[in-house]
Amino acid sequence: MAHPKRKISKTRRDKRRTHYKATASTIAICPTTNEPHLYHRAYVVNGDLYYKGKVAIENYTSIA
Repeated sequence: MAHPKRKISKTRRDKRRTHYKATASTIAICPTTNEPHLYHRAYVVNGDLYYKGKVAIENYTSIA
C-alpha cells in the first residue's frame, strides 16, 4: 500500500478542494400556471399535478 511521505497541510488540502462546489438549482417558471418549479420535475398547483405545462393528474394527493 502507498503511504504519503509527508503530511499534507490543511491549507494545501483545502486549496485542492476549492473546485468542489455545490451549484444552485435552476428554477423555471411555468407558462401555464406561472409557478416556479425545478426543470424536468412534476409539480403540484391547487391539487393538480403538472408536468411540462400540462395537467398530468387531476386532484393529485401525495402518498408519502
